[in-house]
Amino acid sequence: MSVNNIKPTLDEKKQQELMAKYDREFTFRQLTGILGKFVFIIAVIWSLWQIYTSSLGLKPPTIQRGVHVGFALVLIYLLYPLRKNDRSNKVKWYDFILLAASIGVVAYHVVNFETLLFRAGAYTKTDMIVSIIAVILVIEATRRVAGPVLITVSGVFLLYAFFGNYVPGYFSHGGYSLHRIATYAWISTESILGIPMMVSSTFIFLFLLFATYLKMTGIGDWLTDLALAIAGHSTGGPAKAAIVASATQGTISGSSVANTVGTGSVTIPLMKSIGYRSEFAGAVEAAASTGGQLMPPVMGAAAFIMTEFTELPYVTIALGAAIPALLYFTGIFIMVHLEAKKNGLEGLPKSKLPKVKELLKKKWFLGLPIIVIVYLLVKGYTPMRAALGGIGSSLIIGFINGYIDKNRTFGLKEVIKGLDEGARSALPVVMACASAGIIVGVVTLTGLGIKLSHGIVLLSGGKVYLTMFLTMIASIILGMGMPTTANYIVQATIAAPALIKIGVPVLAAHLFVFYFGIVADITPPVALAAFAGSGIAGSNPFKTGVEASKLAFAAYLVPYIFATSPVLVLVNATPLRVTFALITALIGMFGIAGGVSGYFLMPSKAWERLVLFGSGLMLVNPDIKTSGIGFILLAAIYIFQRSKKKKAVKA
Repeated sequence: MSVNNIKPTLDEKKQQELMAKYDREFTFRQLTGILGKFVFIIAVIWSLWQIYTSSLGLKPPTIQRGVHVGFALVLIYLLYPLRKNDRSNKVKWYDFILLAASIGVVAYHVVNFETLLFRAGAYTKTDMIVSIIAVILVIEATRRVAGPVLITVSGVFLLYAFFGNYVPGYFSHGGYSLHRIATYAWISTESILGIPMMVSSTFIFLFLLFATYLKMTGIGDWLTDLALAIAGHSTGGPAKAAIVASATQGTISGSSVANTVGTGSVTIPLMKSIGYRSEFAGAVEAAASTGGQLMPPVMGAAAFIMTEFTELPYVTIALGAAIPALLYFTGIFIMVHLEAKKNGLEGLPKSKLPKVKELLKKKWFLGLPIIVIVYLLVKGYTPMRAALGGIGSSLIIGFINGYIDKNRTFGLKEVIKGLDEGARSALPVVMACASAGIIVGVVTLTGLGIKLSHGIVLLSGGKVYLTMFLTMIASIILGMGMPTTANYIVQATIAAPALIKIGVPVLAAHLFVFYFGIVADITPPVALAAFAGSGIAGSNPFKTGVEASKLAFAAYLVPYIFATSPVLVLVNATPLRVTFALITALIGMFGIAGGVSGYFLMPSKAWERLVLFGSGLMLVNPDIKTSGIGFILLAAIYIFQRSKKKKAVKA
């Protein structure tokens, strides 16, 4: 048995429709004929441009980033309709006008590059008009590809920059002219063409291209097969296999919805087949797929953006994120195990599952591209070089696998197709970075960042946990319906400084806001990943979201722990302290899971659940005294329930 032999509940078309229902980035037109070929050519040229500039030398910042935005704008106005429910697959006349305007504003920037550089701060009326058009084009393109949430936030920030003198009290400022705001937003390298776009135009695009080729080489199916082989036979096996598969595949992708639908079309039917409730099956996949973005090495590209905002080496961020991610998935794994035990759900027969030895023997080489990219990053190569190495190795592996596996074709046609698909997958990220850049630019221009971080601290009275709680709420609210990349950029600009101000280490502060921005995708009422999972499972969307939130309890607790005890993110850490913290935290996950699920060795009473949950919290906190008390309490419940269970069996 393998994923190739399992018929998903959704074919490719149905998967596309489901993703489009919950995520604006999948509502693109299916163009054919001359326009379809034109889009294909533009997408391929864009990918080749990115590979060329990354391998042979980047262009000046405004040219590199401006051209990057230009390609994205052209493709979006051809591919994405004005209205989400427009299924005509026809490019309207006004889309061509917007396309021409997009080419014009980028060409103006590139052609007048040196002139604009020399007259910085003394821009002309023409510069202002071009900049206003460019900002409008970026905002409309973002709306089409990412939905209304992000442009609403960026629009509010632009209004704040213009009408700041009308804002009463603490957040008031002198206000800026339309000329200043527009030229700052488009011509400078502090806003649309700022740090987020720098990251997007260099290595994020290449990592998305790498992810495309990984999918085409068959590594996704191989990883799912491997997950089934490892965990499929155990108690609640299909759900555990879903967690392993989603953790390994989700790290590359930056879309919780795409992760959920892609893996869930296979794993959710398997979970239901052994008796898992529909809501629970959809929730498992949603929680695991969302958490994939928390998993190093790539973390849905956030690891590389984080290096720019924190000025910390990539290796420091990836290693620091490892233990929290492990705790996240351990928590889901235990919850799934307890649910299966509670309902007597067995795994799949070993005879129907792929064999680990056979998978490793026949297709071990499929894991090499990931090994190559991790090796290059750890050895200190730039993310661009590492991504290029990953792309090169995935192409070689693709050719080898296409030669060995007669059911899979991989040749020059697939290489070119990958250039097209990789460019298309970059569109929502580019626009998210562009609109988030507007927000970052306003924050920088007006000094709002300092005011916000100081305001949060004032509101909380400087109390650590209250500051973290307010930051958590802000991160979840902003994360609802907002692309992950944009959400992190905004949080890193606004919320993270407040945590740093009260003494939280830089890495812990940025991971804190990143975590809560991510879990917005499984937090009702706007739990997009959970809603996508419910579409496959045929379950109630809201109930699926509630179940996903319960499964992902670690994501709501662990950030508080590593923010106050940063040894979990390897800050001020020694091998002994890290080992102790990891072991006690993993044991603590059993207590917390038992308290949340209401089942440990057997169904638990209310007081047992409270003791289990409390002992788990004490163990997760890496303090010897607290962990010791937590261990004693957990052991007491274990002994009590074991004795009680033995008596029940005898009776």
